Amino acid sequence: QVQLVESGGGLVQPGGSLRLSCAASGRTFSDYAMGWFRQAPGKEREFVVAISGTGGSTYYKDSVKGRFTISRDNAKNTVYLQMNSLKREDTAIYFCACDRTILALSTGRGSYWGQGTQVTVSS
Repeated sequence: QVQLVESGGGLVQPGGSLRLSCAASGRTFSDYAMGWFRQAPGKEREFVVAISGTGGSTYYKDSVKGRFTISRDNAKNTVYLQMNSLKREDTAIYFCACDRTILALSTGRGSYWGQGTQVTVSS
């Protein structure tokens, strides 16, 4: 079992920044690729970005490239999502998840999921 807890969501104006965190416990953190997903009101959950267990590889959804940055600190069992130049369409509940590979996460699979944190981009 892996437990995931997100934090860092909130209300931000368009063009602003937020940093989300996801703290993991329960298994060897570096064994898992970690990913961020989001679900906007009335829409299906979608993949945003993933990072490999070592942090050496990443994969981003096209619409967030250049604005979002994923990173991880395996010593702290935490993955981060730095979100800059936020847009109204980034408003969603953001979830972190883990699986064995980036590929699995990029196809929407996740062995374990957090409860989500709300991000609202509004003036």
